[in-house]
Amino acid sequence: MAQLLSWDAAGDRFYETGVDRGVLYLLTAGAYDTGFAWNGLVNVSESPTGGEPTPLYADNIKYLNLLSVEEFGMTIEAFTYPDEFAVCDGSLAAVSGTFLHGQARATFGLSYRTLIGNDEDGNGHGYLLHLAYGLLASPSERAYATVNDSPEAITFSWDVTSTPVVTAGYEPVSLITIDSRTADPTALAALEVILYGDDVGPTQPLLPLPSAVITAMTP
Repeated sequence: MAQLLSWDAAGDRFYETGVDRGVLYLLTAGAYDTGFAWNGLVNVSESPTGGEPTPLYADNIKYLNLLSVEEFGMTIEAFTYPDEFAVCDGSLAAVSGTFLHGQARATFGLSYRTLIGNDEDGNGHGYLLHLAYGLLASPSERAYATVNDSPEAITFSWDVTSTPVVTAGYEPVSLITIDSRTADPTALAALEVILYGDDVGPTQPLLPLPSAVITAMTP
């Protein structure tokens, strides 16, 4: 029997909004094994590039399209950042409280959450968990202005590129998203303990590599 399509049914009016629960992970010897809470995230813009078709012609016709390699990048905007991000931003503490800029930049990983809402549950319907790998931040502009009668807090912004992680059975991976609406809830809860840590084990927060994420999310 044919299925009748419907639009804008109650509970089906979905949207995404917000960004929270940012965590910075430093890369050490091939593992993102140390996580730090990132407070003050304002905006994370995911900006994939590439994947552009190049047409090839033969026999007086369009023969096929070849796609260029797809690359992942992002822009991070925040009111502040963890102290540990300094090495990712090219700053090095020569002595306590004294930073040298223009130094080598460290590779890092990032996790953050965006909310999924609908017309019945509002913003609390679900969320997407984003895991990003192989990130390298570019130098950023910082504009300082005098305090006046319309005070504003400055925001920091970084353009970020990615070197994807080789993952067996798949193309190299820069970004993973996990949808709380369809993911196994027990597996997701266990993964979030790994990402955020806990005081029971205790468990140190870390960012598992893509192959480990796939294993963890397999019921």
